[in-house]
Amino acid sequence: MADATDLLDAGEKLGPEELRALQLERLRASLRHAYDHVPFYRDSFDKAGVRPQDCRSLADLVHFPFTTKADLREHYPYAMFAVPRERIRRLHASSGTTGLPTVVGYTDNDLSMWAEMVARSIRAAGGRPGDTVHVAYGYGLFTGGLGAHYGAERLGCTVIPASGGMTARQVQLIRDLEPGVIMVTPSYMLTLLDEFERQGVDPRGTSLRVGIFGAEPWTEQMRREIEERFAIDAVDIYGLSEVIGPGVAQECVETKDGLHVWEDHFYPEVVDPITGEVLPEGERGELVFTSLTKEAMPIVRYRTRDLTRLLPGTARVFRRMEKVTGRSDDMVILRGVNLFPTQIEEIVLRTPGVAPHFQLRLTREGRLDALTVRAEARPGATPEQREAAALSIAAAVKDGVGVSVNVEIVEPETLERSVGKIRRIVDLRPH
Repeated sequence: MADATDLLDAGEKLGPEELRALQLERLRASLRHAYDHVPFYRDSFDKAGVRPQDCRSLADLVHFPFTTKADLREHYPYAMFAVPRERIRRLHASSGTTGLPTVVGYTDNDLSMWAEMVARSIRAAGGRPGDTVHVAYGYGLFTGGLGAHYGAERLGCTVIPASGGMTARQVQLIRDLEPGVIMVTPSYMLTLLDEFERQGVDPRGTSLRVGIFGAEPWTEQMRREIEERFAIDAVDIYGLSEVIGPGVAQECVETKDGLHVWEDHFYPEVVDPITGEVLPEGERGELVFTSLTKEAMPIVRYRTRDLTRLLPGTARVFRRMEKVTGRSDDMVILRGVNLFPTQIEEIVLRTPGVAPHFQLRLTREGRLDALTVRAEARPGATPEQREAAALSIAAAVKDGVGVSVNVEIVEPETLERSVGKIRRIVDLRPH
């Protein structure tokens, strides 16, 4: 059997000093590329009084201005590109639900780097050349499906391009084609779990041994639920289209202690979401990324709105980001209390008698906002068990979050099932 280090690529074998030197070299080149070829960056750098040559150390990045999703939308569709249109080989767009999408482009080199990073991610998750990978992320403008697909092929895997939807057929494909790895959103994995059980098939008896889950926040409780009921290793992958797509960071199967950021291509910072001040390693805040090797659309200090913290590397030389606990723009302020859907998810998943499917409904009662947690009962749960579950969830939210909520336990399989990213919050308040 090969030594574990034989499975690592050249970037993963860098020493700390070698990594920092490579980052600085690539950062300076990327800042120059953005300044020379993207009018937005030339204007924003000039207004901030900085030039690419002012970046003499990694610490100097703090002097450069942020990029936001609003900036990308204001320059829709192509004004953020740094190469001529004839060099663009593919276009993707964000899956945002409001306003214009953010369009991203890729050169041949960008597509190759992206495939390499997803291949590295699958390998870190426990996938190996020769594995069969079931890709149930959506294909199309969303980066998940094609990003996973080409990364798996680059690693030397066989790909089942299942995409999303047709849940009964997905179960049949998994049973018949016997993949060892599945790549999918965690919420849709729970939907597949329900379908296995509906068909009377033991999900623990499938060929699957690794699940690579991303595109939405998920909790340690959901990891345990999936691992126990599927008998697999469940690991986290992170990415977003504005930075490249999936494959920006990956959890290693041997540690499952946070996602190693592939820092040889993507430089991370964590900032205070209000002030923008860079926070010390270990403090929780908003994740910010600067691309180091992208050609078509370099990104400088992009504010992701994802909340996490940076930690030292363990299984790899690269720093880790803690599992994303939520997004600053997903935060609900309910009667002065900050609340995230993942906090409710943790409570629902540990409550007997309810399934891991829930939704939060915001309404207004008089002058005050109200929140109702709607959770599905597990099949066979008695009325007494449902009532106890509702009381337990309400008490746990009050004790753990500090706010009173209404709780409704609804019939099994009555809430909308997710094919892609789940819609956790339904805002019914008048605007």
